[in-house]
Amino acid sequence: MSESDALREALKRVAVGLKTTGLPFALAGGYAAWALGGPEPNHDVDFLVAPGDVDQVKKALVDQGLQVVQPPEDWLFKVSCDGVTVDVLHRGSGRELSDTLAATRRLEVLSVEMPVLAPTDVLVHKLLALDEHYCDLSSVISVARALREQVDWATVRACTAGSAFAEAVLFLLERLDIIATAR
Repeated sequence: MSESDALREALKRVAVGLKTTGLPFALAGGYAAWALGGPEPNHDVDFLVAPGDVDQVKKALVDQGLQVVQPPEDWLFKVSCDGVTVDVLHRGSGRELSDTLAATRRLEVLSVEMPVLAPTDVLVHKLLALDEHYCDLSSVISVARALREQVDWATVRACTAGSAFAEAVLFLLERLDIIATAR
């Protein structure tokens, strides 16, 4: 099985596990962008859950035979699934997490219906993840280009104001004529 196939299978298996909880969750990160029409990522799968639901979600996933691991970071846990690690985040970037989860779109992803982050939230999260230690502009630019017509850029600018990295990327997107210049 290729790495892409393994990531896709893990995505489906964890999504089905999350659905059984009845709690709000969303496909996030690169695979959310992919589900919305962006390029397919090649490194990991991310889901987002509410902070108050973490213990219940962990228990449900363990009960379904998945291995849950708590790394040192206090804003996510990891699910091991057939040699692939899926990140389950419980702290968002940008808007209030409850608003982010409420704004999801229900989409069929790899034959599994699931909530997917809204395009605007995908871009906000990607831009706010940039820092001195992780500054891969190529993935952000390719996602922005693919999703540009679905994104509320005024909201992206408002949610990322104050982030020098986000401001630099938005400037670059304007100069590349991917998005309109801010007014």
